[in-house]
Amino acid sequence: MSIRAVLWDVDDTIFDYATADRAGMSAHLTAEGLLDGFDSVDQALARWAELTELHWRRFEIEGGDFQDQRRARVRDFLGAPELTAAGADDWFDRYVVHYQAAWELFPDALPVLDLLADEYRHAVLSNSSIHAQEPKLRALGVRDRFEAVLCAAELGVAKPAPEAFHAACTALGLAPEEIAYVGDQPDTDARGAVEAGLLGIWLDRADTGGRPELQRITDLRQLPALLRGDTRFGAPSTFR
Repeated sequence: MSIRAVLWDVDDTIFDYATADRAGMSAHLTAEGLLDGFDSVDQALARWAELTELHWRRFEIEGGDFQDQRRARVRDFLGAPELTAAGADDWFDRYVVHYQAAWELFPDALPVLDLLADEYRHAVLSNSSIHAQEPKLRALGVRDRFEAVLCAAELGVAKPAPEAFHAACTALGLAPEEIAYVGDQPDTDARGAVEAGLLGIWLDRADTGGRPELQRITDLRQLPALLRGDTRFGAPSTFR
């Protein structure tokens, strides 16, 4: 069965989240006068990244309220467990102003979406919230490229659970084997998609390699050739 649709991750796949987060948090910490509590900007940013990873993984595994994982990140970062929900939300909202100012698509994202527009249907599956991803996709000028935007916070289940991928299949009205999933995480995205019956493709922008069992590309410009020559049924991938 041929591929008829591409399901996309957003952060660090088509949107340069890591760069925007780093630039936004650096500006935010400077504005808040918080850098004095760290040996360097890099140390502060590393701590924020560590806590982001910790609380995101907890959210993906345990579920719960999307806002609560944000509040937990803020409380841990500030060392202020007593901070109210409103206080944590206000702090995070001030960060978002700086973060949004740094939003950009990866340079290869729009050209590849253009190349694939006529051949495949497109949708998004993200381990985030619709309240975070819808405004982002609109601001970046690509929301109209996707038939549907599905997010873990609203689905009640996160990748790599098969139920998350199958919810997207249902939204598109297609069988899993008719859909390719593209994401930057080898296990959460590519392996999770494969185990749910989709064609899972790992976008390994850093070219770290080391996962020969996965379909891997290092640039989205490699994606059209991979889709057109769908290699999962035995032919070796040229992008490993």
